[in-house]
Amino acid sequence: MTTIAESTGLGSTKRADGRAADQLRPVTIERGWSAQAEGSALISFGSTKVLCTASFTNGVPRWLTGKGKGWVTAEYGMLPRSTNDRMDREAVKGKVGGRTHEISRLIGRSLRAVVDMKALGENTIVLDCDVLQADGGTRTAAITGAYVALADAIEWGRAQGFIAKKANALKDSVSAVSVGIIDGTPLLDLAYVEDVRAETDMNVVVTGSGHFVEVQGTAEGAPFDRAELDALLDLAVGGCRDLAAAQRAALGA
Repeated sequence: MTTIAESTGLGSTKRADGRAADQLRPVTIERGWSAQAEGSALISFGSTKVLCTASFTNGVPRWLTGKGKGWVTAEYGMLPRSTNDRMDREAVKGKVGGRTHEISRLIGRSLRAVVDMKALGENTIVLDCDVLQADGGTRTAAITGAYVALADAIEWGRAQGFIAKKANALKDSVSAVSVGIIDGTPLLDLAYVEDVRAETDMNVVVTGSGHFVEVQGTAEGAPFDRAELDALLDLAVGGCRDLAAAQRAALGA
């Protein structure tokens, strides 16, 4: 079987932690981590750890009332000591930062892409993604873990009679991973020490069936060409394929 590295010409490039260019960090998903939430998962991408909880409410925002559709949204945040230096809580500052808003919207968009809102019915699911420890890829870990929490919250709603027994509210799975170019080499799933020196940095959101939900890419140094973009997308699709398998295993599918 041909590996991603072979097909993209990446060879056997090694990194600080010994991984190959096309290798994810160790990924663990602890389903049902929170006893209170309708769905939850503690996900780890290496040293990055994010707690994802899903809260189910029977009812929708006023602007959706009576339309026969549900709503899924997300909020993202980082604990004060999730990074090397303590940062103030945004609640204390009295203002949510632009990065937090942007990532919250990304998570929400990514999850809504795989939910049939009519099948969900007039119910709301809010995903809270709290970064406990950050070492790069917090938004991609949040999306990947939030899907597992979302799936369990939907099944909770079905068991309670809020969602029809045969309704297929989840159309697909969704996961996300970072990719980047360092010293001219495309790499999968960047840790922080890699992320800060990447010449190109990209976050890619992919469904279980292999379709793209979002691609966020920026050249920090020299612009990247089409061949490099293709190599990065190939890495991301392969990584998300492995993440989807981890999600299925966590959910017992």
